Amino acid sequence: MASSPPPAKRSRKNQPKEDDGDTLAPIPLPERSSPVVVFAHGAGAPSSSDWMIRWKEMLGKALNAVEVVTFDYPYISGGKRKAPPKAEKLVEFHSEVVKKAIAKHPSHPLILAGKSMGSRVSCMVAGEDDIDVSALICLGYPLKGMNGSIRDELLLQLKVPVIFVQGSKDALCPLDKLEAVRKKMKAFSELQVIDGGDHSFKIGKKHLQTTGSTQEEAEELAVQAIGDFVFKAGQR
Repeated sequence: MASSPPPAKRSRKNQPKEDDGDTLAPIPLPERSSPVVVFAHGAGAPSSSDWMIRWKEMLGKALNAVEVVTFDYPYISGGKRKAPPKAEKLVEFHSEVVKKAIAKHPSHPLILAGKSMGSRVSCMVAGEDDIDVSALICLGYPLKGMNGSIRDELLLQLKVPVIFVQGSKDALCPLDKLEAVRKKMKAFSELQVIDGGDHSFKIGKKHLQTTGSTQEEAEELAVQAIGDFVFKAGQR
């Protein structure tokens, strides 16, 4: 009696590979572009200050930035210590720094960050027609002017998502006044408060002892909030 022919082997084409020690390589997901951050200093200290260096490093890590660009405005560059001009007079110089950063990293989202006066100028630059900003980071925004008036016009014109990081004891930005402005703003915004912090986020020793926290922990929470905000802003 003739034996039946052996069953035909199934083609392995388009079949998953059996577990023979080799594994199929996963299809890589497209990576989200790391942003380029242009970070402006405040009125009284240049980009080489300890505060700016520390926050530059923290922002770079939190945002996985391709680069955090810092610079000095002309009135304070080269060791000069002149009084700062009106913020409006710094916009052109600031814009040129931003455009150079864009040209260097053309495929990366642009984030503008600033300390105090630098955050105010950053908001002005974000309103320029030829600059596309993904998000704004305002560290110690100076809402009150020298005469005590609330300077909200610039914020009310903003269209770019913005996060404010403010010390609860910052005399230049009373939190209740900022909240009132935020309710009127067109732009998406968030507020991260550093409890007990002053205009530069410095927390007094007594407050730290009372709360059982540290300066580093408070700033780390703020940096995490910034990272979460920028991610959300990118999804909008």
